[in-house]
Amino acid sequence: MEMETEGVNSYSPAVRALVRPEVHRLPAYDPGADPEAVARDFHLPRVIKLSNNENPYGISPAAAAAIHRRLAKGMGRYPDPAGEALCTVLADRHCVERKRVLIGNGSENILELLCQAFINAGDTVVTQSPCFGLHEIFPLMMGARLHKVPLRADFRFDAPRWRAALDGPVKLVLVSHPCNPSGTVFSGDQLEYLIHHTPDSALLVVDEAYFEYARVDACYADALEALRHRSRPWLVLRTFSKAYGLAGLRVGYGIASHVNLIEALHRVRTPYNVNQLAQDAAIAALDDSAHLQKSARLVRGERTRITAALRDAGFRVAPSLANFLFIDTDGDALSIVRDLQRVGVIVKAWREPGYESYIRASLALPAENDAFLQALLRTRVGA
Repeated sequence: MEMETEGVNSYSPAVRALVRPEVHRLPAYDPGADPEAVARDFHLPRVIKLSNNENPYGISPAAAAAIHRRLAKGMGRYPDPAGEALCTVLADRHCVERKRVLIGNGSENILELLCQAFINAGDTVVTQSPCFGLHEIFPLMMGARLHKVPLRADFRFDAPRWRAALDGPVKLVLVSHPCNPSGTVFSGDQLEYLIHHTPDSALLVVDEAYFEYARVDACYADALEALRHRSRPWLVLRTFSKAYGLAGLRVGYGIASHVNLIEALHRVRTPYNVNQLAQDAAIAALDDSAHLQKSARLVRGERTRITAALRDAGFRVAPSLANFLFIDTDGDALSIVRDLQRVGVIVKAWREPGYESYIRASLALPAENDAFLQALLRTRVGA
């Protein structure tokens, strides 16, 4: 899990007494090293950032043009509080009712709203291991009991463990697909198994932040299509931060099984949670298919190439369908990450128990991926 556990013990006694007990136990989310700080600390002219799964091509030209048009109109007024234009476009794209769509300040914002709206202290939340840090932090923030279901040693879906985890009172089942950090996916049969065994009384949430990178693969099961006609409570999350290249603008969205689920989320949502530049850019990005296809094509090629090179060098690499790789360094990942930073490459060391030897590295432009590969191989030679 991409977290740190510092800070809480440094609170003054007066502040510590005010803080909710759940907050005391929360690890802090680790956003990764700051490139400018790394460049400054190690006197480097250039740093390659491969820690946050960003699109190396950046924002699409169409989205950039939409931002310029909005800026020309001025930014002195509040944005559309409900994101009507963007939600309508998304509803049309996905053939769902407009009122079943919600936008957020990144899909992470919607994850937080979900926990605020639906999780009581003591509720059970089931998620994956390894998992995206906020899939753990937000439920724990509300006082939930977290049950993490690990992947098998070969990175595959462990059906018996999932069945056991779902056999009992469960409030929320939260999975990422592809999984962050492993990049692995459920097959169609595995996704059906998960849907079938999730209690009808639980909310099933599938976080598809990396959907655009995975959808072209024959083995990928589209969660929205699998759930579309199910009457059980469900929510599918997607984002513009990854393949669409709008990470700096922070805009994601959710599609729900029931209008009432979205209505509940609106109750806890701040009224202007997505800025107007983000809304306009997202609408434009949806129509820039050339940029999206170019981005996905780069990732597919580099994912195959770099995975093969790493495996040839003796590294275990999870079978990813996302724009990152989960790599077993067979050593102390934190130490390896520091060694990589010294030569100007930033990746993430995973901190989750059982995965302390793993790093997660984003896929970027070929020259940047080559620099990462060479630097990582040097750490093995020096070991």
